[in-house]
Amino acid sequence: MGIYLIVCPLVFLAGFVDSIAGGGGLISLPAYMFAGIPVHNAIATNKLSSSTGTVVSTARLIKNKKVDWGFVPGTVIGALIGSVAGANLALIISDHILKMVLVVKDKNMDVEVPVGMTKNKQYLIAIVCSLVIGCYDGFYGPGTGTFLLLVFTKLAKIPLEKATGNVKIVNLSSNISALITFILAGKILWGLGLAASCFSIAGHYVGAGMVVNNGVKVIKPIILIVLVLLLVK
Repeated sequence: MGIYLIVCPLVFLAGFVDSIAGGGGLISLPAYMFAGIPVHNAIATNKLSSSTGTVVSTARLIKNKKVDWGFVPGTVIGALIGSVAGANLALIISDHILKMVLVVKDKNMDVEVPVGMTKNKQYLIAIVCSLVIGCYDGFYGPGTGTFLLLVFTKLAKIPLEKATGNVKIVNLSSNISALITFILAGKILWGLGLAASCFSIAGHYVGAGMVVNNGVKVIKPIILIVLVLLLVK
């Protein structure tokens, strides 16, 4: 019961943050490990709870037209390939190395589309970034949504609110493919994972609602908080 009391509330908070700016894994994955779950099981079980929550926030953002569907096919395929590769890599890497993984930076979320940045160029950049970050998501995970949001806005120059919706679809795709890999490897703790999933769903639902109602106003401060967590991590 002590494990559930540690993990579930933090997974709710992680889901709330993740639905807005990504990076919920910076809260949820350490929660599993703090509760004493072995690293490989923690990564796999965290993937279950984060995937179920992401389904809810993705559906809510789609419903409210926060997705640019032109970017979906290629970015999803890239994320799927990268995530499966990363998940398989995580399974063969030692606990010690997994604990040493860390991450990056950025602040300004304003998007200015430069001259010559066509839709095709944006699409190509988004696909490549989805492949690379999808690999990271399958391998480790924390900060994936934040990284995607940063590259979609800063490199592909996609407007922030649309980028948030597209990030959710890409992140969900990489989550599911990595989740399947971990299920086949038998690494998920189902009791804890399903309980945490309920809290993740609640967090994602509340957070996605804030994006729909407040847009950029709520995304910017939350992503700054996530970036601070990334730097601390």
